Amino acid sequence: MTVISEAVHELNGYKLHIVKTEKYKTNTIVWKMKAPLSKEDVTQRALLPYVLQSSTKNYPTTTKLRSYLDDLYGASMFIDLSKKGEYHVISISIEIANEKFLSDPTPLLKKGLELLSEIVTNPNSDGSSFESETVTKEKRALAQRIQSVFDDKMKYSSSRLVEEMCKEEPYSLHVHGELNDVEGITPESLFQYYERALAEDELDLYIIGDVEEEEVISFSKELLQFEARIPSLNDNQISRSVSQVNEVKERQDVKQGKLNIGYRTNVVYGSEDYYALQVFNGIFGGFSHSKLFLNVREKASLAYYVGSRLESHKGLMMVMSGIDEKNYEQAVRIVNEQMQAMQSGDFTDQEIEQTKAVIRNQLLETIDTARGMVEILYHNVVAKKNITLDEWLEKMEQVSKESIVGVANKVQQDTIYFLTGTEAIS
Repeated sequence: MTVISEAVHELNGYKLHIVKTEKYKTNTIVWKMKAPLSKEDVTQRALLPYVLQSSTKNYPTTTKLRSYLDDLYGASMFIDLSKKGEYHVISISIEIANEKFLSDPTPLLKKGLELLSEIVTNPNSDGSSFESETVTKEKRALAQRIQSVFDDKMKYSSSRLVEEMCKEEPYSLHVHGELNDVEGITPESLFQYYERALAEDELDLYIIGDVEEEEVISFSKELLQFEARIPSLNDNQISRSVSQVNEVKERQDVKQGKLNIGYRTNVVYGSEDYYALQVFNGIFGGFSHSKLFLNVREKASLAYYVGSRLESHKGLMMVMSGIDEKNYEQAVRIVNEQMQAMQSGDFTDQEIEQTKAVIRNQLLETIDTARGMVEILYHNVVAKKNITLDEWLEKMEQVSKESIVGVANKVQQDTIYFLTGTEAIS
């Protein structure tokens, strides 16, 4: 059985992805813009979607725009920024009722696409500059978002690990940009960047719901047209050998230490080893039955929390944990022992099967929402692959103990980052 059936069409300057499904009573429209991460652009790019969603030419205030969403049977709009490997991705999502379930026959999908077109191509501007009050307001909000990472020590320590580990690599940049660069953005400079992004970004439009394919193509062609482009690729090397582990200790006024360890997996989404890497990560630290959880948290009682996660398009794995300062050496040693256990095959068939079942459930849960479905499908755009979810699940089920051990031995520890209290150990 096909889990997701996706039809992809090349339109003017962008790809249209249609997933026809009767799973939802709403239709979901997701617009994605992808560009290489760059220090020069990252902060302006982080600001741009918030300015676009704040007001448009026809809805010149946030109140008017939100009021129009309410008129569309309570349609909702979301903005998201993410890093996928060395790329910076803007997402604008609109979720709107499907008129098939309403007595009013108004073509709501077309209204939703008209609104997306309005937000993306008809901003609140004079043709050379965004409306200054909106830019000022959104700059203030962006500065607060960047500052909030410093205030949340879990997020902060994850971010600092990436900065230390990926120095000189685009991936070290923060998804919301640099605080020092916010003030210098002007309504004019942001509008210039907006025009460049629309001309150069890789653009993808996803429509998920109980829709008619030909109708969706017709609406999209009519409402969204862009110049053809060859999207920029980031050719930063994924695999890199680690000659020496970098150890960084940072002191702040914190009560609980944050131990974050970064690894180079040398495996990315789409490579043959990727499925084994997912199972490896699940057994090592990804889930509550994992070695890290059982040995660092449960048996040794060293961590308030512990886990690991993958960055699938950059080939990284991060371990995150909260520990007392006095337990630093012991925690690092136990984490290293769990990695050695994985590399020597010290795990059971039962652990493998349990992990596969959890991964399968996680993937199927993700596609319970339309936006989750888009995130799964978008992996292929980033990686320039065409892997169906059926294929993903099938290959994951075929992962053997030998392939998990093989992938574990490709993983190299790169950086240990420890955020600790001001009176802590040296």
